[in-house]
Amino acid sequence: MTKKLRPHSSIVVDGTERAPSRAMLRAVGFKDDDFKKPQIGIASTWSMVTPCNMHINTLAEKAAAGADAAGGKGVIFNTITISDGISMGSEGMKYSLVSREVIADSIETVTGCEGFDGVVAIGGCDKNMPGCLMALARLNRPAVFVYGGTIMPGNYKGTKVDVVSVFEAVGQHAKRQLNDKELKEVESTAIPGPGSCGGMYTANTMASAIEALGMSLPGSSAQAAISRSKETDCRNAGKAVINLLKKNIRPSDIMTRQAFLNAIAVIITLGGSTNAVLHLLAMAHSMNVKLSIDDFTRIGKKVPVLADLRPSGKYMMSDLIEIGGIQPLMKLLLEAGLIDGDCLTVTGKTLKQNLKDVKPYPKRQKIIRPLDNPIKKDSHLVILYGNLAPEGAVAKISGKEGLSFTGKAKVFASEEEALKKILDGGIKAGDVIVIRYEGPIGGPGMREMLSPTSAIMGKGLGKDVALITDGRFSGGSHGFVVGHVTPEAAVGGPLALVKNGDEITIDAKKREMSLNVTKTELNRRKRAWKAPKIKYVRGVLAKYAKQVSSASEGAVTD
Repeated sequence: MTKKLRPHSSIVVDGTERAPSRAMLRAVGFKDDDFKKPQIGIASTWSMVTPCNMHINTLAEKAAAGADAAGGKGVIFNTITISDGISMGSEGMKYSLVSREVIADSIETVTGCEGFDGVVAIGGCDKNMPGCLMALARLNRPAVFVYGGTIMPGNYKGTKVDVVSVFEAVGQHAKRQLNDKELKEVESTAIPGPGSCGGMYTANTMASAIEALGMSLPGSSAQAAISRSKETDCRNAGKAVINLLKKNIRPSDIMTRQAFLNAIAVIITLGGSTNAVLHLLAMAHSMNVKLSIDDFTRIGKKVPVLADLRPSGKYMMSDLIEIGGIQPLMKLLLEAGLIDGDCLTVTGKTLKQNLKDVKPYPKRQKIIRPLDNPIKKDSHLVILYGNLAPEGAVAKISGKEGLSFTGKAKVFASEEEALKKILDGGIKAGDVIVIRYEGPIGGPGMREMLSPTSAIMGKGLGKDVALITDGRFSGGSHGFVVGHVTPEAAVGGPLALVKNGDEITIDAKKREMSLNVTKTELNRRKRAWKAPKIKYVRGVLAKYAKQVSSASEGAVTD
C-alpha cells in the first residue's frame, strides 16, 4: 500500500527511527507485511455493564477481519459505556450525558495518538452513537459507524415487553394493579439477551439517524444484535473503510448540513426520541456544520409521523426489521421530495444510488403508514418558546395526549423528589410537574426522566398531567412531556422562578410554553433568587458543569 493510503500510520511506523514503535506493535501481533498496510482502528464499546454492549467484542472482531480482508490492518481498542437503564432515577444517571463526551474524547485520543488511517466505531447504548460520531467528525478520517443492534423483545404472559415495560410496571405496582410476584415476572422476562432497548427509543433513534446521515452502511440501524446480518454488517464496514481511503472520502464529505436535515426528517417519521435534538446538534457542532433547534421546527412542519412504534405506538424495532427496516421508508421520503438523495454516504455512492433497488414495504404491514394517512401530519418533536423557555425547549407531543395543556405547577428540585410524590399519590389530574436543577450545569449532567414519566403512565395519568424539566427524557418516555428547558434553572432561567400553584400553559400548536404570572412578579422573583450551592467541586461532573454549553446548543463541552 502506498503512503497515500497510510497518511497517519506511515508517520508512526516508517523509517529506521520508528523501530521502537514497530517493536511495540510486533508484541501485539504485527508482522512485517502489516507495517505496509493502512491501519484501521476498531473502536469497540464492549462492556459487561449493560446488555446493549455485551456482544460488541465479537462484532469488533468481525469488523477487524473485514478490514484485514480488504488489505488493511485492523486494530481493536476500547472506549467506555454506561447503562442508562441501570442508572436511571439514581445519582449515577448524572454521568450518562457526560459519557458522550468521554467516548468522543477517548476515540479521538486513541486514533490521534496511534496514527490510524481510518476508523470503524461500533456503538450500542444511547450515548455511544453520538459520542462515536462526534469523534469521527473531529478526526475527519475515513470512517464508518456500526450499530450494535437491537435487542429482541421479552415475553410476559404472551405480550411483548422491554425495559420500559418494567419502568411502567413500577407505576402499576404502586397503583396496586400488579402484585410483587407479577412485578418480578415482568422484571425477569423483559431483557432476554444482548442488544439495545427494543422500541424507537434513543439508541434505535440515533442508529436510524446515523444511517440516514450516510455514516452507516445501508440496513445497519435495523438489525438484531445477535444475527448473521449484523455480523455481515461489521465485516462490510471494515472493508468499506478501505474503500473510503482509496476514494479519499471523509466524514466532512458525508456529514453535510443537508445530510443532517435528512436525518431529522427520518427521525420525525419514525417518532424518534427527543434526545435526537440534543445529539444531532452536538454532532453537527463537531463537524462545524450549522444546525439549530429551529431546523427541527422547519423540517417538522412538512414531515409527518408515519411509524407506529413504541413508546407512543404499538410495535417494536424487531417488528420493523421483519418488514425491511428504514430503507423502504427513506425511499418513500426520497420519492416524495422530503429528503435529498444527492448526499454522499459511506458506500461511496449517493443516498439515491443506495436506495435505487430497495423494494417497498409489504402491502399488509401496519407499522409504517402511507404519507396520505399519517399518525400525525407534522412532527411530534415540537420546539417551544415563551417566557418559561426564552431560548427554547423540546416537547414530545404524539397527539394522543392532546395538543395543549394548562394546569397548576407542582415544583420539585430533583427527580427523586418528584418520583416519590408521583408514586405516593401526591400528583393529581391537572398538575404540571416541574422538575428543575437537572440541566447540564444544574444536575450536573441533564438526567433523563424515564422513572417519573413511566410512573405517570403506570398510574394511568398520561393524559391528565404534564411534566416539564430542564433535564431531558429517555427515548422510552411518553406522555405530555417537555424537556431541555433553556436557560436552565441553575443559571437563573425562568424555570427557577416557578412556584407551587402557578398556572402553566403548554400549547403545541402555537409552539409556546407560558408561565401565567405577570412580568412584574417574575422580575420580583428574579431579584430574590439565589443560585444553588455547587454540588460537585472535583471530578468529571465538576469539569463538565464548568465547560458544558446550553441544551439548546447541544450541551457540548468544546
